[in-house]
Amino acid sequence: MIMQITKNLYSSSLSLLTDLYQLTMAYGYWKSGKGEQESVFNLFFRRNPFKGGYVIACGLEYILDYLENFRLDETDIAYLASLKGNDGSMLFEQDFLDYLANLKFTCSVEAIPEGTVVFPNEPLIRVRGPIIQCQLIETPLLNIINFQSLIATKASRMCLATKGESVLEFGLRRAQGIDGGLAASRASYIGGCDATSNVLAGKLFGIPVKGTHAHSWVMSFENEIEAFETYAQVMPNNCVFLVDTYDTIQGVKHAIEVGKKLKEKGYKMVGIRLDSGDLAYLSIEARKILDEAGFQDTAIVASNDLDEYTVESLKHQDAKITMWGIGTKLVTAYDQPALGGVYKIAAIRKKDGNWSYKMKLSEQAIKVSNPGIQQVRRFYNDQEFLGDMIYDEETMPKTNVHTIIDPLDMTRSKTFDSSYQFEDLLVTVFDKGKSTYQSPNIEDIRKRVQNQLAKFHSGVKRFANPHTYPVGLEENLFKLKMELLTKLRKKEQI
Repeated sequence: MIMQITKNLYSSSLSLLTDLYQLTMAYGYWKSGKGEQESVFNLFFRRNPFKGGYVIACGLEYILDYLENFRLDETDIAYLASLKGNDGSMLFEQDFLDYLANLKFTCSVEAIPEGTVVFPNEPLIRVRGPIIQCQLIETPLLNIINFQSLIATKASRMCLATKGESVLEFGLRRAQGIDGGLAASRASYIGGCDATSNVLAGKLFGIPVKGTHAHSWVMSFENEIEAFETYAQVMPNNCVFLVDTYDTIQGVKHAIEVGKKLKEKGYKMVGIRLDSGDLAYLSIEARKILDEAGFQDTAIVASNDLDEYTVESLKHQDAKITMWGIGTKLVTAYDQPALGGVYKIAAIRKKDGNWSYKMKLSEQAIKVSNPGIQQVRRFYNDQEFLGDMIYDEETMPKTNVHTIIDPLDMTRSKTFDSSYQFEDLLVTVFDKGKSTYQSPNIEDIRKRVQNQLAKFHSGVKRFANPHTYPVGLEENLFKLKMELLTKLRKKEQI
């Protein structure tokens, strides 16, 4: 039921959710006879966001839905036919538009499952198929994975900061549009938040929804206690009172007065909410007042532009907050609003059937891409994850001993032998255009995040100067990259 609603979020085709240059390149491939040439593209990111130590992969379910429904309808073709070049003639000739109208997705796609902890340069998605199709889907894949992975990562950091205390996502009103609000609510829940204020996200994705009243409710009455009493009469099973409209301490006392009346009727005052002021001081004072009045189990909810650093500071100040409402700085990824994922060609099939490996050069070492048909192998023991190896499926040696080398610092290496367990992270989700993967439900994805994080050293999850988890190229792939790099550099000099 939930997924069917999700798939009908938009009634029109989303196949033109792309950049124009993807279509101009596709036209170029088609016109030059290269359109069906088999190629491999990898989607990855270069740096961890928020100066952190990891990323949570998120957004694959959206990708699956997009690719299953990938086709250009009559309105798409009509729009493309209306585009003009600088000379005033059609930008794309009619035969190409006819080709697009009949185009069916036939690529094979491998992806790292949602909820997996991932690291820079690891392919989160690998696409293999006709180059024209691989190119056309670049922008939507990046749009979906970049944003949802960023927000899921931010949410997980918030939850780490609260040390197990409940986090509520309250960001819809500050989110970047309708799409941003929905995707952020989904990614936040996957990242560890317990509920959302976003009712549509609750309907579409099955996320628990939470909420009470705003300052306008209190201000619409003659006084605060009348506002609380009326709310308690209307919603006796949902009473979290916002106590800082006028005077916070007095507001707590008013909430207690109403809470006692609720108790007499067999109901419970669930909590009070602080939305301004010195949250550490006010929460400590509120806790004393609540406890002395017999409301030891009443939660203290805090909001007000919180992020993981503010939460960590409040925890250090011994704030008595038991539930955290986090909005703007979560759903906008306030301190780093983009992940910066990229999508690069890594191999192309030659006429003789062999692969020609490709890589992007740059004067910045971090921007030199990795070639090959890449897979990621994660080594671990019974206690924790130990390191990730990016390897090329075509040149991977058949041995039980593997060495990984940091491509940015060849002096850093690590060797894994047969005593270590391992898992290959990329799994097939499309086989030659046919969907082969059943996405887990959102609860299972959310659990995967927690299970994954639990198996990483605490230093990887540290906010300040996190430990660098070992990720490197398998030795043969590293050598192949260096050979190709040398060859391409020499070509540049000619």
